[in-house]
Amino acid sequence: MPTLGVLEGSLRKASLSRAVARSATDLAPEGLDVVLMPNPGTLPLFNQDVLDEGMPAAVSALADALAGIDALLIVTPEYNWSIPGGLKNAIDWVSRLKPNPLEGMPVAIWSVSPGILGGARVHESLRHVLHSQDMVIMAKPEVQVAGARSKVHVAAGTVTDQVTRDFLSAHLTRLNAIIQVATQKDAAIA
Repeated sequence: MPTLGVLEGSLRKASLSRAVARSATDLAPEGLDVVLMPNPGTLPLFNQDVLDEGMPAAVSALADALAGIDALLIVTPEYNWSIPGGLKNAIDWVSRLKPNPLEGMPVAIWSVSPGILGGARVHESLRHVLHSQDMVIMAKPEVQVAGARSKVHVAAGTVTDQVTRDFLSAHLTRLNAIIQVATQKDAAIA
């Protein structure tokens, strides 16, 4: 069974995007195992001097988690029209690993916001970073959960709006099909 890792872009415990990220487990199709990756807030700021002294334990934990998945779902807010610093920091750390566990991995992005744009502007800048890691980006349909305060129960970590639930579930079903193709190709190559 393929495994989808969910990486949260927010460090806040009571964030809308964190609640949506945690709902992916319930929304995933049968046959797709969903696991949460360590939160980026556990990582130190990337610094080559720190890396020269050895890989921090938190980065190793994230690397181990990434090694156990077949695809990645990033669920994130938009900060100042771009990528939250903690999320970018996590990608910066992982990019230093040899081999890079992100290379060739399927990835999808869900942005979540209380605003009317749903965090739409984070997609472009995040895609640039993910391209630099040679990830296979599921570009369509884009997922922006706008007006999230009325669609998400933060404490329960669930999406309460049925239209949004159905859309996210269909997105995960399509992502699962992409993962199936990618894992079959990997098996054929091995």
